[in-house]
Amino acid sequence: MTALTRRYAAAEPVAGVRSTSAHDRWQEAVKIRQEWLDHGLSTQPADRRAVEHSLTAIYARISRPKPRFEWVDSPARAIPLVAGLPTLDRLYGWIRDPHPQGTPPLAGDLAMLESQLRGALSAGVSHTDPELSPMRRGKRGEPWPELPPLRALDTGVPLGVVLHQGIRTALHRSLAHGYRIPIRSALTGSSPLPACWYGQQDAAWVAYYDALHRLGLASYGPDQLEHLGHWATLVRSGGWWWPGEEVCVVVDRPEMVRVEPVPGTWHDEVRLRRGGVRYRDGWHPLLA
Repeated sequence: MTALTRRYAAAEPVAGVRSTSAHDRWQEAVKIRQEWLDHGLSTQPADRRAVEHSLTAIYARISRPKPRFEWVDSPARAIPLVAGLPTLDRLYGWIRDPHPQGTPPLAGDLAMLESQLRGALSAGVSHTDPELSPMRRGKRGEPWPELPPLRALDTGVPLGVVLHQGIRTALHRSLAHGYRIPIRSALTGSSPLPACWYGQQDAAWVAYYDALHRLGLASYGPDQLEHLGHWATLVRSGGWWWPGEEVCVVVDRPEMVRVEPVPGTWHDEVRLRRGGVRYRDGWHPLLA
């Protein structure tokens, strides 16, 4: 049983939190979001044993044997090792082909596995989950506005929408737009990058479903908890990773990260400062 599963097993029952106000739940959500943002920006050395254990378990879920793990100190060091792995365009092409040839790419199977997990977690949410079905207001079906969270709640924006905006969307902006996308651009420019996962910068969706459960707004089965726990371990414990059939290339976390607040946001969003990241081999991409 993973640490995440154990924590959920001891979590407060949903019945005990039904009287909690939306404002109180939001304040708890802010603390949970900060926990996951801290993981996304961590500069602690990777917990290699934990990463390899969870990746082995995830490989097993798509009937693949344990790979050999190749650890590198920066994404730049990974590029020569992953040159033959499929890009996203190649994966999408294989999916769109009505009669694809050969064995499905491992990365495609992993993407499907992750998507299925997220769908199962959404099914356990006690309200309509904006992750899968955007919640609308009024007869015209207009999207809910993005407002300061307490004001949003006071004006009738559903708590589920505020949580999605304030956790899922906010962390994605910080860790995708504010971090990994600039690093990718510095790494390859306009050239395609082989399909990979981002470890600590994949925190947004993991944090979102973790928060809903901890707030008493979702219930997941034991297998879903165990599966989510492995993805959570990858966020907590390591950096980017490229899955191959025989070798999985994994990047250690950076040794220095400096961020700054994004002006005009209400959810403590951040972005890398110029020159704000340095990896353990000295790679120090200059960001625009």
